[in-house]
Amino acid sequence: MVSEAFSNRPLKKLCLFDVDGTLTPARQSASPEMIETLAAVRKKLAIGFVGGSDLVKITEQLQVGSENILDEFDYAFAENGLTAYKLGKQLPSQSFINFLGEERYKKLVNFLLHYIADLDIPIKRGTFLEFRRGMLNVSPIGRNASIQERNDFELLDLKNGYRATLVQTLKEKFPDYGLTYSIGGQISFDVFPNGWDKTFALGLVADEQFEEIHFFGDKTYKGGNDYEIYTDPRTIGHAVKSPADTIRILKELFLQD
Repeated sequence: MVSEAFSNRPLKKLCLFDVDGTLTPARQSASPEMIETLAAVRKKLAIGFVGGSDLVKITEQLQVGSENILDEFDYAFAENGLTAYKLGKQLPSQSFINFLGEERYKKLVNFLLHYIADLDIPIKRGTFLEFRRGMLNVSPIGRNASIQERNDFELLDLKNGYRATLVQTLKEKFPDYGLTYSIGGQISFDVFPNGWDKTFALGLVADEQFEEIHFFGDKTYKGGNDYEIYTDPRTIGHAVKSPADTIRILKELFLQD
């Protein structure tokens, strides 16, 4: 049974959303239409986001004015749910460093820095590795790339497979680390312990026993960072191509009357 917290919603269902490419253009802000649509859907059922980025970055994309993003969603899952909030209250968190250990983590980082230094790509910017609570984000071009540079790299990566090649190399180099490598967004991929993908968030909503859990994501193909939760038997998956696609499906499913 769904708890009293959600008893005022007509539908005992939950919609979870990826952020980049699903609620917003990559690393950009959500449109007014998206914010309005989410607010309308929330009157009928529970909603939450499941993003790979940290909460600061997700807040920059989804926050409107001075409103607290944690008040606009019932569930907030940053870093795949390793930093988690329910109705504005923080849930227990996990740590990538505690899982891997400092010595093994250092070996992984050293290898990545050498690899990226030797990688021949047209341009490189800053922040090639970004440590987050539950994962390591790796970007061959660097996360400080501009929007245009991100777009250009994405096309090059599709052609030359920079990220896919590096992921395969890591799998061969560190076979005993128990890690998953998930390509998402335009310029990077995430490294995290097996099972710490976006399905991690599903365990944190299980106590509510929602009748249905819908998940919306754009990287739902095998190897994409939405694949595991999209294909999980606990969810009804919706593959989208853009935020506009998300709005269209939400209106068709929940806002017809």
